[in-house]
Amino acid sequence: MHYTYLGRTGLKVSKFCLGTMNFGMVTDEPTAFTIMDAALDSGINFFDTADVYGGPQTPDMAQGFGTSEEIIGNWLSKDTNRRNQIVLSTKVYQPMGLGPNDKYLSAYHIRKACEDSLRRLKTDHIDLYQMHHIDHRTPWEEIWQAMELLVQQGKVLYVGSSNFGGWHVATAQAAAKARNFMGLVSEQSLYNLTARMIELEVIPSCRHHGLGIIPWSPLGGGLLGGVLGKENGTRRASKLKEIEKYRPQLEAYESLCAELGEQPADVALAWLLHNPVVTAPIVGPRTQEQLASSLKALDVSLSPDTLKRLDEIWPGPGGEAPEAYAW
Repeated sequence: MHYTYLGRTGLKVSKFCLGTMNFGMVTDEPTAFTIMDAALDSGINFFDTADVYGGPQTPDMAQGFGTSEEIIGNWLSKDTNRRNQIVLSTKVYQPMGLGPNDKYLSAYHIRKACEDSLRRLKTDHIDLYQMHHIDHRTPWEEIWQAMELLVQQGKVLYVGSSNFGGWHVATAQAAAKARNFMGLVSEQSLYNLTARMIELEVIPSCRHHGLGIIPWSPLGGGLLGGVLGKENGTRRASKLKEIEKYRPQLEAYESLCAELGEQPADVALAWLLHNPVVTAPIVGPRTQEQLASSLKALDVSLSPDTLKRLDEIWPGPGGEAPEAYAW
């Protein structure tokens, strides 16, 4: 396993982050235990979850909320040595009930959500506490005051964001600096060959402020995993619209991967890893075999010519702002 620093911090994390969104909803506890065992054995020390993972992420269907955290907590409690072997991250923001203060980033909700996550995870601290989305209503003075208190109490070590815009990162960091607080150390964003919009402003902002990028959906929901070559009719039917939308690009992409002698999923992950701002793509295996397959991407090297061809197949927004759209 390869390791890198989480943004500008001195904390080292594995180049892959184990995503656990499927735990509870798709993957049962015994299978989840097997996956986490295999991840730890392979050298993955970065685990990602969220308070809302484990069930449908809608406030009117609250059953299953917190299940992913509970499964991780149960796994940690089976061996007390495990907690000090992993960097554990979770998130706050999403509705966790139907009450008016059961969501978003008020100090009231941040405090309660953190306590609830700690209880479910069966731990006394969260290594990386991420805001799952920007809260347009709550002022940064309130958010940072709540996060500072959690850090002072030893319940949270680092704070990250998820699904923030570039200017949200900049605003958050300015407010944190005014309080002599470290602020954000990472941003978890949608990023893959089919979704490159963050190259416009999010990545430049994160690079400037020293945040590591943690890409979610690195395989584009399966589109970049060799979808044309798979015979699973049920899965293909569920993706039929997207497949048809991107068919010419997918054909060119899978042809290039075949030419390279590499699996499409490995090429997609390797493409993310070549970007120095990327800390660790989130891989969310449903089985131990899928996890083992993902690790192969660490050994894939992409030449400048291959990177250029990937840009031609999957063009980004044209570079960074403002040069991407202005003289």
